[in-house]
Amino acid sequence: MGKPDADDPGLPDLPPEWGRVVVPDDASALAAEAEQVRRELSRQAPETAGPTPPLALPLLVLLVAVVTTLAGLVTVTWSRSPRSTVPTSTPAPYAPPPGLTGRSLPALDLVDDGQPVPLRSLVPALIVLADACTCPAELAGAASAAPRGVTVVTVDADPAVRVPPSAAVRALEDPAGGLRAFLHLPARAGTATALLVDRTGTLVKVVPEVRSTGDYEPELARLGG
Repeated sequence: MGKPDADDPGLPDLPPEWGRVVVPDDASALAAEAEQVRRELSRQAPETAGPTPPLALPLLVLLVAVVTTLAGLVTVTWSRSPRSTVPTSTPAPYAPPPGLTGRSLPALDLVDDGQPVPLRSLVPALIVLADACTCPAELAGAASAAPRGVTVVTVDADPAVRVPPSAAVRALEDPAGGLRAFLHLPARAGTATALLVDRTGTLVKVVPEVRSTGDYEPELARLGG
């Protein structure tokens, strides 16, 4: 059996309120007390343990991840989807620069089979620039509408659609682009430009885009008067 620890001179004094403490010689004698202590701790564990972490936070994180992924997929799909076709409006005809009418025709030399031809020597004239189109209808219409005494000059016309040359029709070339530079009118695909010049070499009218002979017939008739 054990003996009181107070009789052992090697142990410190214990608090008096504990009473006499007996240390058994065999530790198995404390098995019953140890079991009772374990039961007490087991009953107190649910009360002292902290609350179980809720599932709301992990679910919220998962939901945000799913929504972000779906948003990224929608964005990629939208960017790759064919866009609606925007109707392309027909460009409006451009007007000639102001101040051309009433100016004198520049002293340009055009080319006829390699030979220079002074442009002013052909006035009065209807000059048709066909450097951006084949324009067979416009060329034929100009030749038929010109009154007697007015020269029709086709400039850079396609040889396949040129009006047969005659005393009243001259097919010339402008390799340096002098007329376009003078007019400040760039060539526009599919259209011809017409100039009406009186017998003094003065520009009477500029038609940037010829649609029919009706665009210049009144002025053309006066050139032959």
